[in-house]
Amino acid sequence: MAELHVGPPFPALPDLSNPRALDGATVDSYRRSGHCVVRGLATPDEVAAYRPAIAATGARHRYDHRQLAERDTYGKAFLQMMNLWKSDERVRAFVLARRFASVAAQLLGVPAVRLYHDQALFKEPGGGYTPWHQDQFYWPLDTPHTITMWMALVLVTADMGPVQFASGSQRLGNLGDFAIGDVSEERFAALVAEHGLATESHEPMAPGDATFHAGWTLHRAGPNRTDRMREAMTVIYYADGARVGPIDHPNRKLDRDCWLRGCEPGDLAAGPDNPVVYRA
Repeated sequence: MAELHVGPPFPALPDLSNPRALDGATVDSYRRSGHCVVRGLATPDEVAAYRPAIAATGARHRYDHRQLAERDTYGKAFLQMMNLWKSDERVRAFVLARRFASVAAQLLGVPAVRLYHDQALFKEPGGGYTPWHQDQFYWPLDTPHTITMWMALVLVTADMGPVQFASGSQRLGNLGDFAIGDVSEERFAALVAEHGLATESHEPMAPGDATFHAGWTLHRAGPNRTDRMREAMTVIYYADGARVGPIDHPNRKLDRDCWLRGCEPGDLAAGPDNPVVYRA
């Protein structure tokens, strides 16, 4: 698929195409710890312009309409709404923003990155904890150069369930086939303690602050103890040139079928839904 250059499709929307240059300390922190925070990656005004479209599109694509009390641990953790960029031009401009992708490329140390997919993660008032997990467990990508941006769309305080990271855990690689749930929480909590890994979060996060974490970085989030929705938008990137890895687990097959359509193991991970979103 040809590279996409997306400017704001509506005159009222702020332009997010300008790259953001990172300081060396932020890059070093990411590569050492497997996560970092970039303050003010979007301004509060920019977030305010795009947030209504993200929330409205997410509401249309919400697949779990059960009451909170009726759901399991995974269902209570967040409302998960994915691939919103394909349903709304305003969300498309946000997800494909060169500014955000330029940060991903700098942190990975690669010249170009592709989109894997987006997902809005809204933790409801009273929502439960998000268990420890590794994102790349799900991804059939044969590369360590994967990264997730998690951007706050509202003020996220410590009692709203900000993301907590196990620093340095990315160096341990794949720690087992544990999908997000009670078992992953138990197994990975024990592993964090066993390895003496420090845990860190970056709250409070203002609207437009963003964390970035590597695909193998262990992370979790606490419950939302407030009466306010914790709204966050995430975008997952990987290095251009990466190939599709083995389809050796049902979760990885599902991900391939959803996000890497038409790609087989060994192929370039460059399906029709994986545009290059930044090239230096």
